[in-house]
Amino acid sequence: MSRTFERGSPIFEDERPLTDDWDPEELPERDEELGQIHNALAPAIRNTGVGPHNMFLFGKTGQGKTAGVEYKLEDLVAAADDAGLNITTSQYNCAGDSSSYHVLINLVERLTGENLNGHPMSKITDAFFDAVTDIGGTVIIVLDEIDNIGTSDEILYSIPRAKSNGNIPDDMHLSVIGISNNFKFRDNLSPKVKDTLFDEEIHFAPYDANQLRSILERRADQAFKEGVLEGDVIPLCAAHAAQDKGSARQALRYLYKAGELASNTGSDVVTEEHVRTAQERIDRKNIEKGIREMTMQDQLSLTAVVALEVESQNPAKTTELYARYKDIATEIKADIRTQRSVRDHLLELDLMGVVNATKKQTGNRGGPHYVFELGSDLGMTLDILSEDSRLGDAIDLITTNRSIEEYLD
Repeated sequence: MSRTFERGSPIFEDERPLTDDWDPEELPERDEELGQIHNALAPAIRNTGVGPHNMFLFGKTGQGKTAGVEYKLEDLVAAADDAGLNITTSQYNCAGDSSSYHVLINLVERLTGENLNGHPMSKITDAFFDAVTDIGGTVIIVLDEIDNIGTSDEILYSIPRAKSNGNIPDDMHLSVIGISNNFKFRDNLSPKVKDTLFDEEIHFAPYDANQLRSILERRADQAFKEGVLEGDVIPLCAAHAAQDKGSARQALRYLYKAGELASNTGSDVVTEEHVRTAQERIDRKNIEKGIREMTMQDQLSLTAVVALEVESQNPAKTTELYARYKDIATEIKADIRTQRSVRDHLLELDLMGVVNATKKQTGNRGGPHYVFELGSDLGMTLDILSEDSRLGDAIDLITTNRSIEEYLD
């Protein structure tokens, strides 16, 4: 019999605190990082002739970077209003952009309503500086997911140097806050950008289980009806997320999905079993989506890790994986990239959670190096990679001596 829709829920009081776009009222687990952001912004409110420092915030996804910046900028603007100071902030997510050119086009359109797509970079840059000059006072530009611009990092050089280059008046201040979860992007910025941008560099380390538990408890108090969560639910969600990415977003998704599973099955309580089912479904879905959306070079690098995993030779050094990568690429007639390029792809896979990268020290002469091993379920990974017609042939060779069904069980 078909179910009917009903208002209200025996499980949820208010689902919004469990969603990604909820703005928390406090971030006590990030007191140290908030203090660093505060100190970097403080010159703007002192009004002593110096603007806020430029900042670069980095750390894996779900660590409170964006929320922390928003939290302190709200404080700053409120204090500026009380003091009669002109401080303007503009937050922009670069997720859909691939260069400084595209970011500047969108910033100009946001500030002026004019789309300058197709015009030369110099005209767009001039239009941007004209727009912030019209605003005046102190302007802070926040560029979230800035790593999407790749090596096209001119914007991170031109904004911090706007005053010294004569692009804005001497009586105003313009600063930039870059936010990224890609450690490689930070390392690969041009030297001139590093020298210009990194007035303050703030690292958001992964949350531990206790911090995640505290975050979940505050959200759960608002989201769930009283008494519906069994005692082990929040600790289990926190532990799973801490062991994986240390991400608050991930922990909240476990808790939210567990609540939905309970609600959808007519249960009056959320149990440990709901959490385990939620974790399995979310993790598998995320990894499946991530693998399917990989570039061919990402998939080839992952296939090399899988090959050594099947042979029980992981964790493996980059040199060992590169040798297997070349064999696989040759077999399916794909382009062969350099060893450094493959290592970079493997480090990106580590950020996704599909591969685990560990930095090792090989004595005084050997220096540091990475070792890699599979971070996702072997059977599932083989199954998804086998869907590609080209990679399927390589997977068949990898599993020649053992039936692939053995891995898929």
